[in-house]
Amino acid sequence: MKNIVVGGRVRVKPRSFLEQFQRESKYQHPISNEQLEAAGTIDTVKGAGIHRDGYALLELTAIPGIWHEECLEWVEQGNW
Repeated sequence: MKNIVVGGRVRVKPRSFLEQFQRESKYQHPISNEQLEAAGTIDTVKGAGIHRDGYALLELTAIPGIWHEECLEWVEQGNW
């Protein structure tokens, strides 16, 4: 897991990845059909937390839903 930076920029992974993640995920917070529509979109991390099972969950500023870090790609920007 990369260091999560609130205010950092991320890109939602491609729809094919999200669909597979949605089908195969055993996580407590599955991604929704609405979240599939955000594939490829860039947004800013609004908040983040660690689930009690140890995986990262993120909230984005413009895209709805709770996101698993593995569904996002960090966009390199500045020195963070």
